[in-house]
Amino acid sequence: MKTAVVVLNWNTKDYLRRFLPGLLHSCIAAGAELVVADSGSDDGSREVLAQEFPEVHTVLLDRNYGFTGGYNRAFEALDGLGYDYYVLINSDIEVEDGWLEPLLDWMESHPECGICGPKLHGLLRQDGLLIRSSRFEYAGAGGGLIDRFGFPYCRGRIWKKVEQDHGQYDQDPPEVFWVTGACLVIRASLWKSLGGLDDRFFAHMEEIDLCWRAQLAGWKVNVVPKSVVWHLGGGTLPPTSPLKLKLNFRNNLLALEKNLPGTYITQGLSPERAERKAARFLCVRVILDYCARIAYFCIGKPGLARAVRDAHREWNALRKQAPPRQAPLPGAKVEGLTGIFILLK
Repeated sequence: MKTAVVVLNWNTKDYLRRFLPGLLHSCIAAGAELVVADSGSDDGSREVLAQEFPEVHTVLLDRNYGFTGGYNRAFEALDGLGYDYYVLINSDIEVEDGWLEPLLDWMESHPECGICGPKLHGLLRQDGLLIRSSRFEYAGAGGGLIDRFGFPYCRGRIWKKVEQDHGQYDQDPPEVFWVTGACLVIRASLWKSLGGLDDRFFAHMEEIDLCWRAQLAGWKVNVVPKSVVWHLGGGTLPPTSPLKLKLNFRNNLLALEKNLPGTYITQGLSPERAERKAARFLCVRVILDYCARIAYFCIGKPGLARAVRDAHREWNALRKQAPPRQAPLPGAKVEGLTGIFILLK
């Protein structure tokens, strides 16, 4: 089980100092290799990596390509090195020894599972300290589902309220619709066959699209409750950010338009009927989004209303592009002797 655990970093040097030592120790204990892909940081992250973590493999990107473009380029750089599993993990995740082994063991013993993830608990700021919470965390909680209108949600979270984790989702590792990109494991062969993440998404909901495509390809997605990690969250975009709202609305529509026809075909519809049904579904969603925009105006949040408007404008522009099959990305140049120092353009 050759495993690459990849952190995508962009201007979060303090997170690297805080969370990387524990992550590195846990990777060594699990026999995995830790890689940090830096997205053109200018906050001193690269100096921190070189000076304080010389044993960590590093992929250096020339600029910020977002979550999707960054990971696509990072794994392109690692292609051909014989990895069986890729692990995506945020720079603001805290782990303890033993978090990775249950995930890898599950993948090894369940060949039908293509993607799995841990339970996500919150990491709270209190009096200048970071406190591990026993409550689920907003981004992934106990695994994700999707409702009849195409809106994603999590087990263990209702709107912004999260549940206390008292084992209510610890039955046999359940099959879910998606697991959070804050921390997930995917078979390297599946990543390649799916073409990685959809670059059009840039950030947010790209993992839902990835999990959806994996299931349409015949794979299962599971949460493994024996594995728990703690997520600080909001490190790049705060929850109230109009940009974050725009990306969520836009990318939700992209994922629905891409994957609904194939889903309806698996339910027995002909391709023509599946396309028509998907188009009707999207019409309903556009109306619901318009209602949300009006609601934001009514409660005095015009910035969020404009974010919904911009999301639809960008969706209409992006949907004209064929969903990328992730053509091979530019090559890599090895620059260092300690670790994998690679510059991608």
